[in-house]
Amino acid sequence: MTSQHGYEQGRLDLPFVGHCSFGKRPICTDWEHIDADVAVIGIPYDMGTQYRAGARFGPRAIREASTLYSFGHAGAYDHEDDTTYLPIDRVRIIDIGDVDIIHTDTERSHANSELAIRKILERGALPIVLGGDHAVNIPCIRAFRDFGPIHIVQIDAHLDFVDVRHGVREGHGNPMRRAVEQAHVSGLTQIGIRNVSSTAREGYADARARGSTILSVRQVRKLGAQGVLDVIPAGARYYVTIDIDGFDPSIAPGTGTPSHGGFLYYEVMEILQGLARRGKVVGVDLVEVAPAYDPSGITSFLAAQVLLNFLGYIFAGR
Repeated sequence: MTSQHGYEQGRLDLPFVGHCSFGKRPICTDWEHIDADVAVIGIPYDMGTQYRAGARFGPRAIREASTLYSFGHAGAYDHEDDTTYLPIDRVRIIDIGDVDIIHTDTERSHANSELAIRKILERGALPIVLGGDHAVNIPCIRAFRDFGPIHIVQIDAHLDFVDVRHGVREGHGNPMRRAVEQAHVSGLTQIGIRNVSSTAREGYADARARGSTILSVRQVRKLGAQGVLDVIPAGARYYVTIDIDGFDPSIAPGTGTPSHGGFLYYEVMEILQGLARRGKVVGVDLVEVAPAYDPSGITSFLAAQVLLNFLGYIFAGR
């Protein structure tokens, strides 16, 4: 009897063998011929940081970690959900490499990033962005100008709603403020915001005045996953931005601005799974993984696992 997994056919292709693409999925370097359900792209930019840099190495670290979860040949069976996620013959995922970053030139780096995301959207694929610091979200959201409306769901320790500080408009403390200025952004839900933030009190007032819902970790725990989902507009087109510092540094130490009191794994995944059922996820970025601050590599493994499982939820829902 032939194994349904197909392990006896062709290469075994263990995680440490072969090219280090995201989830060991095929590579496409011709962005004019993207043909897939999902296109994974790295934006290794970290010139927007206000403290510790290093997230430029996030995409490589996440890719390497993702090989552990490459799921063999038949997808990943989850016994709790009784579902096989991401079967390779039904969900086509490709890795299209990295955006070209021009050192010290934010304008050109962001322009290159926006163009790359637009290429993915024009081909009808779901963009999955590996950051980079949170400033990479700015060009990603701009790329949706002709592909809106979108409701942004942010998982983060920080509000990232600074307008201008010493002339800086596009650092990693600005992305959500830049987002609400876009006509195609219909609203914000900001989850996990806590403790000492990069945004002053008036920034919080401004965010709420512009329609943002802000929830701390403790508020999320009181509401529960379903309670959180109930405050997010149903049936919307969601762009999800995940700052790895939304998680507690006990499980995600490899980031430039760690903040204690953060989420644990399933607290976030239950919200993401519910979100995939509540509307349509049209874009995802995961940012601020800085591997140099985590010799164990668990932050990169967490990032890869979050993205692959979230993709599983998204396409199971479809």
